[in-house]
Amino acid sequence: MSGTLRFPSPFEVETPAGCEGWEEMYPAYMRFSEARRESEESRLWFYNGMHFPEPISPFDVITAEAFYIAIGEMNARFFCIPPAMGVDFRVLNGYVYISGIPVLDPQKIQERVELFQRRAGHYYENWSTIYEDWKQRVIHEIEALKAIRFPHLPEIEPEELVFAHRGIGTSMTVFESYNRVIESLFRIAQIHCEIVMIGFAAYLTFYDFCKRYFPEIPDQQITLMVSGIDVSMMRPDKELRTLAQRAVELGLVEKFREGRSWREVFTDLEQHENGRTWLQEWNERGEPWFWINAGDGLQHQFRAWRDDPSPIFPILIEYVKRVARGESIERDTSQVREERDRITAEYRALLPSEADRQAFDQLLALVRQVYYAIEDHKFWVDHWFMSVWWNKLRELGVLFVEHGFFREVDDLFYLHWTEVSQALTDLLLGWSIGTEPYGPKHWPAVIERRKAILAKLRAFNPPPALGIVPEQIADPAIVMLWGITPERLRAWITKDEGNLLRGFAASPGIVEGPARVIFDVAELKSVEDGEILVCSVTEPSWAPVFAKVRGIVTDIGGVMSHAAIVAREYSVPAVLGTGVATKRIRTGQRLRVDGNEGTVTLLD
Repeated sequence: MSGTLRFPSPFEVETPAGCEGWEEMYPAYMRFSEARRESEESRLWFYNGMHFPEPISPFDVITAEAFYIAIGEMNARFFCIPPAMGVDFRVLNGYVYISGIPVLDPQKIQERVELFQRRAGHYYENWSTIYEDWKQRVIHEIEALKAIRFPHLPEIEPEELVFAHRGIGTSMTVFESYNRVIESLFRIAQIHCEIVMIGFAAYLTFYDFCKRYFPEIPDQQITLMVSGIDVSMMRPDKELRTLAQRAVELGLVEKFREGRSWREVFTDLEQHENGRTWLQEWNERGEPWFWINAGDGLQHQFRAWRDDPSPIFPILIEYVKRVARGESIERDTSQVREERDRITAEYRALLPSEADRQAFDQLLALVRQVYYAIEDHKFWVDHWFMSVWWNKLRELGVLFVEHGFFREVDDLFYLHWTEVSQALTDLLLGWSIGTEPYGPKHWPAVIERRKAILAKLRAFNPPPALGIVPEQIADPAIVMLWGITPERLRAWITKDEGNLLRGFAASPGIVEGPARVIFDVAELKSVEDGEILVCSVTEPSWAPVFAKVRGIVTDIGGVMSHAAIVAREYSVPAVLGTGVATKRIRTGQRLRVDGNEGTVTLLD
């Protein structure tokens, strides 16, 4: 039955008016094409709004290139995850669609099982040591990235360079620096996926164990047994709460008035001794914890709090107000951990033998370690590394602006990275021989046209999926992270159930309240206390907002997505993966969110 169901073909999706020519922003191999039409139409593609929530600029697509190569290699060649080869991707109307590549041959799957058990087993046995070493490797990559320099191009090379007898000039340094920045991304993508892909596989092993011994156990009960964690992604919010307390202790409450921008407040604080003390603490506590961006790290426009704290500054002001009123703003994890321990003990007691209970204990201990890393890794790579990486490219953008290639530093991101390499060659050739380069006459107009197209594509409503609904989806990451299952896909395709939406029961609890539908991170500041946040997907960096909302509803996401993990840790009821929430719900509409059953009822 499910094999006969289909979403629109990628070749049936029309280009929005005024966006003709969008294809020239992206290399041919990442676009749907007549040359591969038969194979592309036979597969399922789904919109990856979780990692790429906005139309992707030409340079930013390098993150898809780097990370999907890494996912494929780690799945298919490195750990040999039995049922999954990795993820393919395409860009359609500026939006990233992905397709899981399964292993279909049962004999191949069995061969891969043996390889996986030996390779992943080594990692599981040494997980704590490997993960701590992994973090140090990421920090090493960040420090190496910071050390890269894009020097000013001099009129005459300095004599110390000549007399060093290296025969290497400034142009070569610039070339090497750009290539090192590019290579650093492909390398960090590999390091990132080393930990993440087998992390999902470990959880799936525990999941299968629970389903075998407790056939009726809800998926949510399994996830609750591994909750109650304190990961690095939650540290920025903790530091924000501490800074709110310090603002009260230093007598600065009046500075943090509602409606003031962070620039206004910081400028005001500079005029007072206690204000300067607070600003110093902001800088100290923010290193490295405020290298967290409001997106998922894979698109340049989502700046780190270190650069622009606008998205979370209203939350800081709210924290200051609450502390001044004598309210506690500490996150209470004891209730989550008590519930985790209660559920774990109840199911453990149902196991028939001591040997089964020992196997349960061993698997659970492993999965809790791995589960921690699945969420914890995001700070180190997706946020800290990526924020530094985008800023390093902005240093190169300054060079292009100085030589008339671009009008603004961020114009660099409207060229594909291979086009930047061409433009850099043009710039350095013109500089080296003192002739007029081609770029200043070419790139500004191209960039303005691309900006206009991408602005219009923001209004395009990408279909949630394209192509054929498969009988099964074997990749554990696609199921647990994105929440893509044949059942959910069929629900997206079939007619709606009136005022009822269905999704994954991601975080328990039942709440009612008015909806706040947001489509852009800039709209986070509009979220008010007691509202139910409705969005395509939440990001872990939105954790401070979780202190205000009563519930969460998303279009995308599975039970192990970052939105689900953070919702459970903050005890906020959540239903994820509805597919249509942002299309069906309007701001102000009253909702009932049932995080136990995975339903959202539109009450008016």
